[in-house]
Amino acid sequence: MKPELIEVNPLGVKTIKVKRLETNCLIASFHFHELCELVWIERSYGKRIVGDNIGNFEDNDLVLMGPDLPHIWQNDNNFLSEEKNKVKSTVIYFPPDFLSGLTDDQNTLTTIHDLIRKAERGLKFYGNTNREVTRILTKLPQKKGVEKIVSFLRAIEVLSLSNEYEYLASVTFKNPYDEKDTNRINKVYQFLMQNFQRDINLKEVADLCNMTTNSFCRFFKDRAQKSLTQFVNEIRIGHACKLLQNAEYSISEVCYASGYNNLTNFNKFFKQITGMKPSQYRGHLNARLKGNDA
Repeated sequence: MKPELIEVNPLGVKTIKVKRLETNCLIASFHFHELCELVWIERSYGKRIVGDNIGNFEDNDLVLMGPDLPHIWQNDNNFLSEEKNKVKSTVIYFPPDFLSGLTDDQNTLTTIHDLIRKAERGLKFYGNTNREVTRILTKLPQKKGVEKIVSFLRAIEVLSLSNEYEYLASVTFKNPYDEKDTNRINKVYQFLMQNFQRDINLKEVADLCNMTTNSFCRFFKDRAQKSLTQFVNEIRIGHACKLLQNAEYSISEVCYASGYNNLTNFNKFFKQITGMKPSQYRGHLNARLKGNDA
């Protein structure tokens, strides 16, 4: 898969583009473009990278990204191995100044500009905001003309007034990539997301970029804004957090399924990244679930 610096001028400065995906898997490359992008994963699961954030996605994942924010969604191997699994997703592209041309109301413009500014780091929406917007997006691909625009504006209004979101990329993240960099880093990210559950040799990763190990380490840290070791650990611990939601897995099983060879290292990196031990994290999840059921 060749990574893309997507050219978006043909879409026009007054246009939104709605893309509906129903396929066996998410086939994408690490890329960025000058459009804003609203992504709703109706059905699928796997890993996503937005800027310098590494996380999981699952059913009803809803993310808004501003222009020039690098990103990739990739299905987990488990998803790909199950023939019955199908991806359902809706993606909306729109220019950041699209909404500015529709009104002169200063309060509305301020609210919209604030949303786009925050989306420069990527925003994941949850709660009632997620439910309300996804209800709109369910019907959006079938709408035409003015009806499509009106529904899109309603979704943006809900997002712009919401406080039910979390930032993805860090506050210090700035896009460091050019097209050549993206080609190299895409190979690395694809490889790491597919192979994090086994021991990874630095040389085999450096070879993907035709670099020496020392050159690659400098290149990777400069572009990813973290070391290769930190990056791999964040993928593994993110995967462990997902597995811990399933009470059938013991913590030991989660440890080995996430790519660690012993519990000591697993516990150390889990606490370093999440701020709590795996058992505390599972307890926190259970308490939250009980609170939602109450």
